Amino acid sequence: MNQLPNLLLTASAAGEKGLIKPLGHHELLLVLLELALLLFVARGLGELMRRIQLPPVVGELLAGVLLGPSVFGWILPNLQEHIFPKNQAQSDLLSVISWLGVLFLLVVTGLETDLNLIVRKGKTALLISLGGIIIPFGTGLGMGWYLPESFLANPGERLIFSLFIATAMSISAVPVLAKVLMDLKLIRRDIGQVALAAGMTDDTIGWILLSVVSGLASSGKFDFQTVFKSVGGAVLFLVIAFTVGRTVMAWVFRWVDNYIGGPTASLSALLVLALSAAAFTHNLGIEAALGAFVTGILAGQSPRFSREAGLTLELITSGFLAPIFFATAGLKVNLLQMLNPWTLVIGLVVLAVACFGKFAGAYIGSRVGGLSHWEGIAMGSGMNARGAMEIIVATIGVSLGVLNPSMYSIIVMVAIVTSLMAPPLLRWSLSHVSMSEEEAQRLEREELASRSFIKRIHRVLVPTQGGQNVRLAAQLVSHLAHQNPLEMTVLFAKSDKKPNRKSTAVVNNVQETTAEADIAAVVDEFHIPANAMLQTKVESGRNKAEVILKEACKGYDLIVMGASERQRSRGILFNMLVDRVVQEAPCATMVVKSNLSQATEPSNYHKIGHILVPTSGNEYSENAVEVASTIAAQTGAVVTLINVVNRTKQEYILFEEQTIDSVTEIARQIVHQQAEVGRGLGAEVKTAIVTGIPEVEILHFARKSQVDLIVMGSSVRTVSGRAFFGHRTDAILNKAPCPVAVITLSANPYC
Repeated sequence: MNQLPNLLLTASAAGEKGLIKPLGHHELLLVLLELALLLFVARGLGELMRRIQLPPVVGELLAGVLLGPSVFGWILPNLQEHIFPKNQAQSDLLSVISWLGVLFLLVVTGLETDLNLIVRKGKTALLISLGGIIIPFGTGLGMGWYLPESFLANPGERLIFSLFIATAMSISAVPVLAKVLMDLKLIRRDIGQVALAAGMTDDTIGWILLSVVSGLASSGKFDFQTVFKSVGGAVLFLVIAFTVGRTVMAWVFRWVDNYIGGPTASLSALLVLALSAAAFTHNLGIEAALGAFVTGILAGQSPRFSREAGLTLELITSGFLAPIFFATAGLKVNLLQMLNPWTLVIGLVVLAVACFGKFAGAYIGSRVGGLSHWEGIAMGSGMNARGAMEIIVATIGVSLGVLNPSMYSIIVMVAIVTSLMAPPLLRWSLSHVSMSEEEAQRLEREELASRSFIKRIHRVLVPTQGGQNVRLAAQLVSHLAHQNPLEMTVLFAKSDKKPNRKSTAVVNNVQETTAEADIAAVVDEFHIPANAMLQTKVESGRNKAEVILKEACKGYDLIVMGASERQRSRGILFNMLVDRVVQEAPCATMVVKSNLSQATEPSNYHKIGHILVPTSGNEYSENAVEVASTIAAQTGAVVTLINVVNRTKQEYILFEEQTIDSVTEIARQIVHQQAEVGRGLGAEVKTAIVTGIPEVEILHFARKSQVDLIVMGSSVRTVSGRAFFGHRTDAILNKAPCPVAVITLSANPYC
């Protein structure tokens, strides 16, 4: 028994040898202090650069330069070395966070990469991109071959070094280019679109090149087998990503949306996929950055990926991780080395070769692609900016042992100087590029489309409890699906409230039968195009409204409901279920009320020949115009926009005739503008302006003109616990001689 304590002590000592020590107090203190200092200076200088119309990345890089050996280390060397010690373990802690910044930045860049834009501007963008890669790659390769050995990390691997320098010379900074174009309000111009498409193509090819060269650098040799492995690995990954990977990613985001929902889950799924893809490409021997970049591209194309999640990731990246990465990159720069005349000369040579190669390549590609002289100069000016992408390349070069500190400092200097050059050169060259009439018309159409309600609808939830109203609603949704490739979900909501035990089984059977019948009846009314998607769900919860609202929080853009055919309770607009959903919905809603007899066959509903839209020019009525026009474009119906100049008998005394004339003229302008929107959606649109009490005149017009459907836009308010659209809308809902669809925007956009 006396031996037991000794045995326990021995076992404890043996166990301690296998334990991994936690991060020490001093190490944690230092990394927290480093992060705080880097972030503070980087964001401060970045904001300063923004104020003087320069890319913030320049300020973030300069933050690292100031805190590194160039300034802080020169003025207070002991303090600088104490905060940023030359300790491998401490440096690795900062490197991990910095690498997360690289990967997250590339995911965000991928999210903003528009492959459709690249395809649309295909030939010209490809020629510019090829010119902007081939020529600087060639000049960079030649320069790398003849640079002095003192600038090589390993003089025995000059070919790999030269290939790496060539790749660094070929990269462009799409974020810098995009930022300048946005600042100049040129991003939607033809020249801006071509520049972005060329930049995205350039970056995509550049990352593939970088992955191949990184694979060669990792192997430490250049032979056919190594090249084949690197190129084959990159091609294999891209083929898998854009075939199987695209399908898998769409399925993942759909599953996350259906079973978890919300931007947090979507963001987590994206990061898991991005980090997994980065690990996969890294394991293939190509660069991890390629996996993150491609993941971002595919996620950006997925209709079920939450845009709010993308925005959140962008905020985290631009507000924390990216500044830390750029500042950390600047820490490695020692400008004191640039004071060496020989290093300064080589630095200027590298800068000149970088600018010449990129500018000449982009200009030649532009001219071959049919652009004008000034457009070619603009392309060269924009594509010459290296910015963040060059820093990433330089960081990878250091991590692979290809670049020594002097060459690293030179490449970072090139990134800073070319990023500073881009904005003024772009402003100067683009001021000479005029806009064609065709381009002006396209921009006007795009401006209208950017504000479009119907274009923002991608996912539609159709809750059903049976009845003709929801069947009519389903038919209307079918027409909308021909404008956008919609994903539609028919939901039957059940309540978990338990009846007495004896009747439980009977009630459950009845509910199951009812759910199947109601869903089938609604599905039968859908006539959707091949690119639309329809699914059905049966969900249960504490009450039906909560089930619907919970499902709506999974990224839906529109809830379409049929008003109950049952006698509504006193003080309730539709019924308690619909009223609550309309009031608490996290997205827009459309409620359909038929006002037709129960005997009317649903098959008659789709025969819509005339749609009436009351309009007052506000956002709600604009949405109604879009919905009505989209339906009309599919059914061949005529849309009439009616504006009622509100003038009761008492108001005749109060208003002068001149005032009435001016109000009527405003009404005429309103209906004219909204008629153009409707015609732009392919509908035949007529207008009518009448004077009187709005609800009376609208109902009178509907009866006289034998209107088949009234579509209205309205705000929703809560009055005494019920949904309230306003007395006029309520009156039209109750007394209309035809079906009425009321569209509202969310009063509660957060789940």
